[in-house]
Amino acid sequence: MSEDTLIAVEGVSKRFCRSLKKSLWYGIKDLGSEIRGRRHGGDGHLRPDEFWAVDDLSFEVKRGECLGLIGRNGAGKTTLLRMLNGLIKPDAGRLTMRGRVGALIALGAGFNPILTGRENIVVNASVLGLTRREINDKLEQIVDFSELGDFMDMPVQSYSSGMTVRLGFAVASALEPDILLLDEVLAVGDIGFRTKCYNRIHSLANRTAVIFVSHNMPQIARLSTKAMLMSSGRGELFEDVFPAIEAYNALFAHCRRTDWHLAPGVTLDYIKINGRQDQEAISLRTGEPLAVEVRMALPATVTAIEAQVSILEPSGDVIAGINSLLSDVPLAISAPTKSVRLSIASPSLNLGTGAKLLSVGVKDANSRLVLIRAHSAWSLNVSGDRFISAPVYFPASFSLDEDIPC
Repeated sequence: MSEDTLIAVEGVSKRFCRSLKKSLWYGIKDLGSEIRGRRHGGDGHLRPDEFWAVDDLSFEVKRGECLGLIGRNGAGKTTLLRMLNGLIKPDAGRLTMRGRVGALIALGAGFNPILTGRENIVVNASVLGLTRREINDKLEQIVDFSELGDFMDMPVQSYSSGMTVRLGFAVASALEPDILLLDEVLAVGDIGFRTKCYNRIHSLANRTAVIFVSHNMPQIARLSTKAMLMSSGRGELFEDVFPAIEAYNALFAHCRRTDWHLAPGVTLDYIKINGRQDQEAISLRTGEPLAVEVRMALPATVTAIEAQVSILEPSGDVIAGINSLLSDVPLAISAPTKSVRLSIASPSLNLGTGAKLLSVGVKDANSRLVLIRAHSAWSLNVSGDRFISAPVYFPASFSLDEDIPC
């Protein structure tokens, strides 16, 4: 193991029992085995009602690396972080941690709810081995980062979840740890706080080994240098983050929900994507153009429309879009013609690779009534090497042809 390796996990496994009664009995037997110097957990095989929460994991994280830990709920991510932080013992394998560890694993973990925020900072810093002078030097920095103000002198039990995670992250990151363990820390908090967290993690990146757990793939892509996909306690390590994200998204392909809606009086002839009317998966490369054509008949009361195309991750998060409101050309309809063909064309759709979903919507520009909604109606298979980590609206042209019989 090199000097730059701060986290080393070698064949680590952890089992749990579904039955509380049996779990207590197994715990007593394991304690007796340890006292007699025997192997913890017997012969290494599962006993009745037991299962592997973490099963034979091995990996290393070096200084300057961030490992994104992804997977379904219950895959074993939090169990692994708890073992790394020393909260629970592995049943098999070896864990090596070099340096000071800062961890934010569970909301409020490590805080005494009766003590104030300021008092909890002192207690946590003392546990990590800081002297009183070092604590005093860091105290105001932590208070400023958390932005809790007068709430610092209130008991932590009166904090909201957002306030608790502010304090926890401020303490975990400000003490300049060699190892930083973060479990869904950015899932709570406002945009301003998440931005500060990103900046703090980036400032620590060169001298810290980070393990970051999240179900938000743009966050994983933004922070991680490599990723591990966990499933049923086992893990697959990816040196490139994007294939890991694709594999994660593939786990939820069956969850896709298509939603079609037509307002009363609207007749839809077809919607074509890049000239195709079927709803089979459409393949394109990042940077290639996108063309959407909608042929419809509208009620006489509709005199102008608004059109939108959205690109979504399989999770449902919108990552890109096209909206006619950003075009200088109004989509007005001349009376008495109400049979129209709407054409939307974007010259370059800069999407990241992998599976995406496409939605098309048409609204009455005056009443804001949804006329046509085809939500997640098409699958896109995008190849390329770029990843868009936030909603982006691409320039596009819009045109209407009237007097088209339907």
